[in-house]
Amino acid sequence: MTSLFDTGLPEASPDRPLADRLRPSRLDEVVGQDHLLKKDAPLKRMLDGGWLASIIFWGPPGSGKTTIARLLAKEVNMHFEQISAVFSGVADLRKAFDAAKMRRQDGKRTLLFVDEIHRFNRSQQDGFLPFVEDGTITLIGATTENPSFELNGALLSRCQVLVLNRHDEASLRVLMDRAEELEERPVPLDDAAKTALVQLADGDGRFFLNMVEAVFHSGEEMLDPDALSQVISKRAPAYDKDRDGHYNLISALHKSLRGSDVDAALYWFSRMMDGGEDPFYIARRLVRFAVEDIGMADPNALVQANAAKEAYQFLGSPEGDLAIAQSVIYLATAPKSNAAYRAFKQSKQAARKHGSHMPPKHILNAPTGMMKDMGYGKDYAYDHDAEDGFSGQSYFPDEMKREQYYSPVERGFERDIKKRLEYWARLRAERRGGKTDK
Repeated sequence: MTSLFDTGLPEASPDRPLADRLRPSRLDEVVGQDHLLKKDAPLKRMLDGGWLASIIFWGPPGSGKTTIARLLAKEVNMHFEQISAVFSGVADLRKAFDAAKMRRQDGKRTLLFVDEIHRFNRSQQDGFLPFVEDGTITLIGATTENPSFELNGALLSRCQVLVLNRHDEASLRVLMDRAEELEERPVPLDDAAKTALVQLADGDGRFFLNMVEAVFHSGEEMLDPDALSQVISKRAPAYDKDRDGHYNLISALHKSLRGSDVDAALYWFSRMMDGGEDPFYIARRLVRFAVEDIGMADPNALVQANAAKEAYQFLGSPEGDLAIAQSVIYLATAPKSNAAYRAFKQSKQAARKHGSHMPPKHILNAPTGMMKDMGYGKDYAYDHDAEDGFSGQSYFPDEMKREQYYSPVERGFERDIKKRLEYWARLRAERRGGKTDK
């Protein structure tokens, strides 16, 4: 089967894209993935042992998943078969499996590389299982999405998941050096423009080499950052609003806020906005954060978060973006407490545990004579009649001992609340003769 990605051009043809002409021919030429390929790393150990397990490569675009898979097949003398889950269906899989069976009869093993394997539905993923189990194929799947969420547990249990890293500056500089060697001339960029090009690549090696090729063909003698921006376009941020990137970045924003790191919080907020996230989604998360992680340590946090949401609703983008950014700053720098959150959870557990106890009769209204005769409202102490506005009565069901759910922290406004609660607890004990609620 011919690969969907086979251009039909000779390997050395100058008409091939630069990224394709620079594709490594040996594993030791692969850059940026030493944690998988160096001595004692997972892939190196497999190859040294003369075998290859089925693998799921999880990594960002342009990190070398396809290249490594192709070179692994070469290392273990397997036939390399490549399909894409974007373009292939059940019929294509059947052809691949049937061809692998025929090769196996001839003593040739097959490495089936499936690009974007997460695009296959659950039943299609299950279709791989018998052929992986009986050795008809060694499967290498490539995905940019978290396999834990996107792939069947049964398929994952038969594969090793190996994570590929995005290219850092060092590995991208190596790719630039190789491009210059292949073209037999330096990339016409000054030092500042080279740094800008690395940043624009956002860790994608293939995109980086495509930009380098565009610079080579620009016809310019030397480009600075401003001139470079006229030759190439900015890469769209690696962000998918309904997949892994979405959840990773909102988690990073939430935890930066919780950690009171205002600069990191602003960075993750800006990353999400730059990626096209719905500002209302962020605003809703900030409102939730205000009540979950700040709570009564600064009750104004909820007011600020809601005000930012309403300001954005009134102004829209880009003017309203600043309102949300201001909310991020306020929440990050506010005192933190999850005491209200914990208290609510504990009170819910207590409500389920103790069942449907009636309130004590002394705090029930008695609108009828019968209810008065039953003791409703009897001995109720009106708190405002007490000298200090506190009666100290019990408001828990008669069948329950008093329980404490809310424990304010010694931060922000809750420091004052803590003092009040301690004061009322002392009064309560005094007015009940030192007794606790039964």
